[in-house]
Order: sequence, then C-alpha cells, then structure tokens
Amino acid sequence: MTIAAILKDKGERIISVAPDMTVRDAVALLATERIGAVPVLDRDGHVAGVFSERDVIYCVHAHGVAALDAVVADMMTTPAISVPPDQPVIGALSLMTRRRIRHLPVVEGDRLAGFISIGDLVKHRIDRIEADAAAMRDYIQSA
Repeated sequence: MTIAAILKDKGERIISVAPDMTVRDAVALLATERIGAVPVLDRDGHVAGVFSERDVIYCVHAHGVAALDAVVADMMTTPAISVPPDQPVIGALSLMTRRRIRHLPVVEGDRLAGFISIGDLVKHRIDRIEADAAAMRDYIQSA
C-alpha cells in the first residue's frame, strides 16, 4: 500500500501557512484546527518547510514570548523531509521513525499533493491488520 491510498482516504483538504505569517497566527491556526503541524508553502506553492508544535516550543524557549511576533520562516523546520505519493506506507513509517518526525509533506513533482502524520500511517496499518484478521476469521469459519 502506498501513501497515495492514505491521501485518497483523507480527502483533498490541506491546511498550510505562508512563510511570512506570524508565529502567533500559525499557533492560532494549529489550535483552531486541532492539528500538530502544517506545511509552509512559498508563493509558488513549493514546500519551504514544516511548522509544528515542536517548533513553537523551541522558539518560545529560545526567544520567550517575543517569538510569537516572529514570522514562520524564522522558526520552521527546513528543509522539509518529504515523500512521493508512490512511497510505500512502511517506508514512510520507517523514515519518520529514523528521523524522529511526526509529519511529512507528500510532494509530486514540485507540488504539494498532501500532508500526512504518523497517526495517519498507524491508523492505516491497524485498519489493514484488522481487515486481514477478519478475513482470516471468516475463512476459518467457512471451512
């Protein structure tokens, strides 16, 4: 199974921010949407980085409350580690584990195709395991 299948299930809505948005506004967006990270897109729609809860913690720790008035470009994680839509789910999980990240932009060509979290990948794996177990039970009961 590939990342494209997960994106299909998630739908097409991608919440993103611009590099010149203030950290304060980006934090408000994370809170309102109840999400942990967003891709940061430049004017051309290319992924410039990722802005996450961790970035907020690091910038507030380093700069105090004044960090909230900085722009996202100064506080985001860059370069963004990304995957293509045809990346196998297990490969993306492995990458996230090795790199200790929880969110990945999905990039096709030079455009953002989606944004996935480790929760999306784990949910997908659990759903597959449960479906396989149900199929096995049905097979055994029908024999």
